[in-house]
Amino acid sequence: ATLCIYLPRHLGEAGEEDLPLPDDGSAAAAPGSKTILVVDDEPLVRMVTVEVLSDLGYSVLEAEDGPSALRVLAAYPELDLLVTDVGLPNGMNGRQLADAIRAPRPELPVLFVTGYAENAVLNHGHLERGMQVLTKPFAADVLARRVRELVGQESSDRSG
Repeated sequence: ATLCIYLPRHLGEAGEEDLPLPDDGSAAAAPGSKTILVVDDEPLVRMVTVEVLSDLGYSVLEAEDGPSALRVLAAYPELDLLVTDVGLPNGMNGRQLADAIRAPRPELPVLFVTGYAENAVLNHGHLERGMQVLTKPFAADVLARRVRELVGQESSDRSG
């Protein structure tokens, strides 16, 4: 079973990756930029998702499972969106992670990324307001549109 993802390659300005993460999340971040936490235990999927969102101008944090996502969140609490795979290892699935993160912040939007069977996890525990599901495999532009909907950046969307 091979996974092929074809995306337009964007080569940014040199040194783009060397930029330090903003300390307080506001001063150094681009005006209006949103912080997104991507949680996926598949390195390739996580890498592609992070790259697509970074190219769109979002500040992107990443984690491979629930416990590490909570550690990242403790260090960078100013999160605007959680993008998480439903099937995660180490005792915490994406839905449980979302519930844990939303306990103190019920308004935080969540985008669940899911394949086949995992959809049942979500359908049986119905989605709350501010939660959406994206089924794998997905196209980069679909991901971008969903993220924009959830973080409310329609203003930056140049509709043609």
